[in-house]
Amino acid sequence: MSAQRDGDSSCKGSSAQAASMPNSPKLTVSRPPSPGFSMDPGSPMGLGDCDPNIMDSFKPIETNMSYDVPMDKPYIVNPPPQDRPVRLYCDGIYDLVHYGHMRALEQAKKSFPNVYLLVGMCNDEDTHTRKGKTVLTENERYESMRHCRWVDEIITDAPWIVTQEFMDEHEASSDAFAACTCRQSHIADHTTKMLRRIDYVCHDDLPYASAESDDVYAFVKAQGRFLPTQRTDGVSTSDLITRIVRDYDKYLRRNLERGMSPKELNISFLKEQELNLQKHVSGIREQIKKNFQGTREDLVGELEDLKAELRHTKLFWEDRRQDFVRGFSSMFGSQVGKIFGRKRREIANGSGDYGSSKRVRQAESSGSLNSGSE
Repeated sequence: MSAQRDGDSSCKGSSAQAASMPNSPKLTVSRPPSPGFSMDPGSPMGLGDCDPNIMDSFKPIETNMSYDVPMDKPYIVNPPPQDRPVRLYCDGIYDLVHYGHMRALEQAKKSFPNVYLLVGMCNDEDTHTRKGKTVLTENERYESMRHCRWVDEIITDAPWIVTQEFMDEHEASSDAFAACTCRQSHIADHTTKMLRRIDYVCHDDLPYASAESDDVYAFVKAQGRFLPTQRTDGVSTSDLITRIVRDYDKYLRRNLERGMSPKELNISFLKEQELNLQKHVSGIREQIKKNFQGTREDLVGELEDLKAELRHTKLFWEDRRQDFVRGFSSMFGSQVGKIFGRKRREIANGSGDYGSSKRVRQAESSGSLNSGSE
């Protein structure tokens, strides 16, 4: 199955053709590529902050102004016609159309100077049977693709697998053919058929197996009517659905807050109450986080104020220290000097109260020793 059906399309992108109605296709020459967008941070497209590896997916695609075809493939690619628009065919499901789809179609549209791009889209019956349920209905998918600027014609109810019969039998409508060719009555029927045929099927060239074949594009490659494109990494319809499923409860709460009823969301009363509880708990967590942050900032501010006050107090007392020492000395210096001077003299001379007390203690000690010896 094709990568576009998977939502895993190839890529590239930047400017060209306006889309035409599926039932009234219009052939026009591709526009020149539009100027590349800014890759600088803060650019209007918001791409400047992307991972550099992802940025490669957003590089503009230049229109190939030559009719050269790849020569390095294990299969032959026929040279394209140069006297009329080259008719390219892409097929897929294109559910939840994303930039990977768009860049794949842009790459096909810009493969040659003059391209008429047909896009085949499978219906819901085939898709749901072979692959699974889609998010959009077939009519929604058709209408979404109709607005793609790179697409010239949409083929609805396209076959799930491209067949030889489809490529041989499918022809552009007479209106489209008349609009893009100088149709004259003398043009031979076989020439008319060649002008209307699909020249190339576009897809990335990895083998795509099915129940019918190991590579559904093998017969097209063998005929030289396969034109390889490059895939876009990092995006697919499956990835988008996975994001929604992964954050299922968050999207349910989002829609409940937007006014949708539990019945519309197909959830039970208990599930609704669970979501309300989750919302309440999340609110409490945010409030605690917010208050904790505010309290922390307040404490830090108060500690800084306290440190500043202590530094100021220290400087104040250091400045007043000398004044206090001088004041104390002027008031009590002479008396303190006399007291300490007398004590020093008494100790030196062995006199005074200190000396008397010492002699008494020595006498008492001597008397007790004598009595003990008797």
